[in-house]
Amino acid sequence: MSTGSGTVRGSRGLRGPRHAGHTMAADHLGTLSLPVGDDGVMIGDDAEGRPLLLGLHRSTPYDVLLIGGLWTAQVLALRAAATGGRVAVETGRPQAWTLMAQAAGAGLECVTIHDVGRVPPMGATVGSPVVVIRDCGMRPPRGRVVSSPWQSVVTLLPYLSPVAPRLMRNSTLVGVQRVSPQEAEQTSRILGLTKAESQALPTLGDGVTLWCAGRERHWVVTSGTDAETGLLGTPRRMD
Repeated sequence: MSTGSGTVRGSRGLRGPRHAGHTMAADHLGTLSLPVGDDGVMIGDDAEGRPLLLGLHRSTPYDVLLIGGLWTAQVLALRAAATGGRVAVETGRPQAWTLMAQAAGAGLECVTIHDVGRVPPMGATVGSPVVVIRDCGMRPPRGRVVSSPWQSVVTLLPYLSPVAPRLMRNSTLVGVQRVSPQEAEQTSRILGLTKAESQALPTLGDGVTLWCAGRERHWVVTSGTDAETGLLGTPRRMD
């Protein structure tokens, strides 16, 4: 398995560093620390075109930060709901989430929308896991509802802000989509990115994310299914 960077099929449009990356023997795969595994929510294809899945339902507290677009966050929400979990969206723009929430459960209330600071205790259990998605703008307040066993928290930031460094350091997994060169430099310092990775961030196509956990890196391109595209449109970085 290659844990480095590269490009995928031309039709995917993934643009990333062109260095050779690192290789690992198959019997060493269990040592990988990146919490993207073989079960969970399918977040897209990696640089070699292989599907990657994100295990959001965990027995330990789990915090994810996505510096990117609303489209990707909503795809994650839809797919998390499809795996049997409940999704609570904390947002200051409920109108942007209403249609998706109504479509997600096919009549069942598996995705709920809450004002900022108004997410109630969700009662997450192994049989009823929860994903809280915080879409609270550039300066999300400290959440009253935090990650806990079987309750993961995904925070969406449209761009870097004064709270971004703290969130990056406190998150188990960080996803970064296209940012400005200045933001890429700041992100690189905090996450310890290589020069090639930092230089690639301002050039990423829509739907492409660099997922980072510790020293593990994966370039991932997320494409919508027919149903997701019909509901949310095509991948986009800007909203």
